[in-house]
Amino acid sequence: MVMPIRLLQRRLEGDTDVNSIQISLASGVAVADGVAEIEALMRERRRITIDKDDDFSVTDMKEVASMLGSVNSVLSGLLSSVAAVSLLVGGIGIMNIMLVSVTERTREIGIRLAVGANARQVLMQFLVEAVALSLLGGVVGIAVGLGMAWGASRFMEIPFAPDPLIVALAFGFSAVVGVVFGFFPARRAAKLDPIEALRHQ
Repeated sequence: MVMPIRLLQRRLEGDTDVNSIQISLASGVAVADGVAEIEALMRERRRITIDKDDDFSVTDMKEVASMLGSVNSVLSGLLSSVAAVSLLVGGIGIMNIMLVSVTERTREIGIRLAVGANARQVLMQFLVEAVALSLLGGVVGIAVGLGMAWGASRFMEIPFAPDPLIVALAFGFSAVVGVVFGFFPARRAAKLDPIEALRHQ
């Protein structure tokens, strides 16, 4: 909304102070030259002598954009670190669950190996189980994340626009975590000696 400055000061602000002025430079004018001219003009209008510092500040929007970009980079790095720690903790949890499963199902593995299953088949069985467990956790996590994002968007009255690519990427990471952290328990199951496995109590 555009209105006369006197009307703004009298009706809305209640004083005659001017807190900020936005200036657009003409095309082809260097920003540094424009800032220098504005600073010189402001010092002249405010009667600031050479031995005194400025009692105002001139800010280039490129500097503001650069600062916001730096803040955004720091926040992105922080969130990436949190996500990496979460993946690591989740992966260790999956590995521990699968190790317990291998221990509890030692006789089952021994029977499979004794009736003709090879180590590769046992390895694939436990890898598939680890990936399925990881994907189930990924689906639950994505659903909870989307639900919280939807609730936040409704609360802040902003559009809810999830990116399908990000959702697919999160789902893919779940599968990768299952493969990476499920490989050791699966390999341990595949290397069991059938005779020793059948004797396991």
